[in-house]
Formats: sequence, C-alpha cells, structure tokens
Amino acid sequence: MNVHHLELFFFVAKHGGISAAVRHIPYGIQQPAVSGQILQLEEYLGQKLFQRRPFLLTPAGERLFRFIQPFFENLGLISDELRGQGGKKLRLAASTALLREYGPTLLGRLRKRVPELKLVLREADQSLAEAFLLAQEVDLAITELYNKPPSGIRTEVLLELPLVLLVHSASPLKKLSEILDQRPMPLISVPPNSALAKTFQDGLRERGTSWEIGIELSTLEMVQTYCAAGYGIGLSILAPGIQYGPDLRVIGLRDFPLLKIAAFWQEPLPPAPALFMEEIKKEALKQRGTSG
Repeated sequence: MNVHHLELFFFVAKHGGISAAVRHIPYGIQQPAVSGQILQLEEYLGQKLFQRRPFLLTPAGERLFRFIQPFFENLGLISDELRGQGGKKLRLAASTALLREYGPTLLGRLRKRVPELKLVLREADQSLAEAFLLAQEVDLAITELYNKPPSGIRTEVLLELPLVLLVHSASPLKKLSEILDQRPMPLISVPPNSALAKTFQDGLRERGTSWEIGIELSTLEMVQTYCAAGYGIGLSILAPGIQYGPDLRVIGLRDFPLLKIAAFWQEPLPPAPALFMEEIKKEALKQRGTSG
C-alpha cells in the first residue's frame, strides 16, 4: 500500500470527511487530490473504506483506521523526541477560569524549569478536554470533573470547591431556606450542561426540588456582574482567587455536593506535562490549606 494514501485516509477518518481532513492536513493539498488518492487506495484494496454522505467508516475502514492510527498520531511525538524537543512542549487544556487565574503563575514556574518551553493552550470543559486527549491533541487537562471519564483517561481530583449563592447586599435574603422556599428572583447561572450547574441540581434533587435557570450566562464573572446589578440570584463557587465585591452577599450551600477540579491525562505523560502536573498539585495543596 502507498503510505501517503494511508496518511490521507488517516486524516479523513480522524476528522470525519475529506473537506474536514483538508483543513487539518499539515501541508497544502486540495480536496480533489485527496479524493483521487483515496479512490486509488480503495481500488488497490478492492473495497470501500467509508460512506461519503453522511460520513461513516465501513468495517474495512474501521479496521484499517485502528491499525494505522497509533502510528500517525504518534509521529509528532517521536519527531519532537528525536529532535530533542519532546521534553520542552506542554499541550494543555483547562477551564477558562483556571487558565486566567492560575495559568500565568504556574506556567511561569514551569518555564523556570524548562527555559525553552513551547506551549499549546486550549479552553475546555470535561467533555471537550476528553475529546482533545483521545485525539492526542493535548497531553494534560485541568478542569471540572462531573462524569466518569472514558477508558484510557486517568484522573486525579485536585480540589473540591463549595457551591454558593450570590444575592445583592441590599436584599433581605440571608438564608438558603428563604431562597429555596420563596424563589423571589430568577436563578443566574452558567449553562445547564456545565459541571457547576449539574452539581447544584444534584443538591436540589437530594432535597426533593429543582430550580430552572432563569438567566444563562457564559462565565462566573458575568454571573457576578448581573447579580450585583440586581437581575437575580447567582450560582457560583467559593474558591481561592474569586473575590466578591461589597454589592454581593455570599450564602453558603451546606450539605450540597462539592464541585471537583481534576487533572486528566493518558499514560505515558511526557516530561513537560509531568513537571506541570507537579506544579499544579503543589498549588492545589496550598489552596486546600488556604481554604481550610
């Protein structure tokens, strides 16, 4: 078989179609050229490798992809290793808040240990982080943990953070029971599929109740802003680095589940990600001591 044809098929199978593959192939090649060479591969094998529309691998295509996938996905890693760069690159996925609050400090510490550090940073929740890991597009992820990860992905819980509700400081509401009994204003929260919102709903279900999100926002900072402006009651977390201004009153959610922050990775962990893991664990230990 023509190895170049196999490489093109790898990109097509990985990205779900020829047009998507062209956008990810790391060198210039047009869609008709890819189509033509895939057809040559199928003619050589005597069978179709995938259905075009909608895209679906045939049993033969699935078998061939499983066989070639480890080779092509690890080419970049072995190339970096042989060129002496394997220990100098960190491909990290993390939640937006973690990248903003802790990324510069922790990466600065890592850069002192790895002066020629090369970085790839991506924002991700758990599901996206897992997809990045399985596609070998990142080496390590630090984000919220809610669902059990798929086979092959290891996890370690770093922090468990208490949930809180935010009300305007001028509000007469001071107790959780008052809020849950009265529901006087809309619930302001990050999206319902987020780990934070799901964890909150788990706590409500344990109390035999529920509370739909009335105002959905993309970040905790926006939740805080709209709550301070009097639009509703905000859902947030009690975490190191998050400060609430004088316009907000924080009401703890005792006996609610905690929001878990965890590391996700696949073995073996390359040198630079392993060093970053050391730094993030040190920081987590320090934050646990601070919060305690």
